[in-house]
Amino acid sequence: VQLQACGGGLVQAGGSLRVSCTASGRTFSTYAVGWFRQAPGKEREFVSAINWNGRSTYYSNSAQGRFTISRANAENTVYLQMNGLKPEDTGVYYCATKTGDLSTSGARYQYWGQGTQLTVSS
Repeated sequence: VQLQACGGGLVQAGGSLRVSCTASGRTFSTYAVGWFRQAPGKEREFVSAINWNGRSTYYSNSAQGRFTISRANAENTVYLQMNGLKPEDTGVYYCATKTGDLSTSGARYQYWGQGTQLTVSS
């Protein structure tokens, strides 16, 4: 599975942005997908995840209530809608896939995209 994350950019605090993760490979619809981010000088952290059919989702405390993850398996794409953005949301956003249930641990994901940069200005 090859993943392509896109949609990042520069946004003012309070704004919204949607990033996408598009996959190649016929088995994408069977994978759980997670979004992670890494700010400069910080460790990568979990943001959100969705199971294979979209019926189960999970969010970090910082993302809960502001971000929404969804997927369109027919398009091999997972979306992360981010509202109420804050400067602390700045970082490179990565998508990753894994077999089985969704997970908050990056170590459990087998395939990773190259990341897309989000910068939130204050």
